Amino acid sequence: MRRYGNWAVVLATLLATASVGISALAGPASGETSTGPDPGSTDGAPARSTAPQAPQSGYLGSEACVVCHEGYDSTINASKHAFANNPRTPAAAQGCESCHGPGEAHSQDPANVKARQFDQLSAKAVSDACAACHNRGEHANWMGSQHEARNVSCVSCHSVHSPKSPSGQLKAVSQTQQCATCHRDKVNKLDRSGHMPVREGKMECTSCHNVHGSANVRLLRAGNTINESCASCHAEKRGPFLFEHGGITGDSCATCHDPHGSSNERLLIAKQPFLCQRCHNHTRHPSTIYDNRVTQSSNRLFSRSCVTCHSAIHGSNHPAGATFLR
Repeated sequence: MRRYGNWAVVLATLLATASVGISALAGPASGETSTGPDPGSTDGAPARSTAPQAPQSGYLGSEACVVCHEGYDSTINASKHAFANNPRTPAAAQGCESCHGPGEAHSQDPANVKARQFDQLSAKAVSDACAACHNRGEHANWMGSQHEARNVSCVSCHSVHSPKSPSGQLKAVSQTQQCATCHRDKVNKLDRSGHMPVREGKMECTSCHNVHGSANVRLLRAGNTINESCASCHAEKRGPFLFEHGGITGDSCATCHDPHGSSNERLLIAKQPFLCQRCHNHTRHPSTIYDNRVTQSSNRLFSRSCVTCHSAIHGSNHPAGATFLR
């Protein structure tokens, strides 16, 4: 009996401990007020409200704007500008007036007092307004970029209220069509007969370029040179090689390839052997495709021409690879 009595004491102690823990987790009883920190706060600080701010002096709120500007709220609600839970969005601040300025004076005299109209502003004024929020990540290098320096503004490519693209709020249906409004010479090359990943939907202009600014040449995303950008995908061509092809290391991949499109295989800027003979015009081979025979019998006119033999044309690590043979 004494042994069972000890077990009873232990069991009673465990039940009492569990009861205290459950009471602590349950919080204050009905009608009581908790004095502890808000569960949603950090380090005891009160949780920050994510609801839109109340209109300040001179502001009316988005509800007043859409009374006249009907339909504009639906386009905003379909975009990330309407994410009120993000404190950096217009919806979390003053709504329409976050971008267009206070509207009280405009509502009282709409004929003479105009809200901020982005299509009427200078490129710098538009960029300053948008960059007040869009100043991180993709947009961090916008100020001073090639586009910004040439008076291209955000509204040159983007439309907040009437976008045509499924993403990015572009004024054209696709990136390619949007870029073509200025870069017609580059986009025209996409339609050439050679293999082109952009035309086939495997890439976009922004696969290689950051149109909002870059710290390297030609608004490239990767690397500091054209070669490094190309090698970010074509790693097998990167090297380092024991024997390097001077035309590649001295200049760039664009010496031989046109990345925007070509009518030749492998996006070459000219057909072989004429491409190679632009540089190699005084070598052991004759400087023309003739080799003391009729043209039709020259072995440099068939198959892959020069690279039929010199297949390691991007560089070689073979001890006998000075001539870039396979």
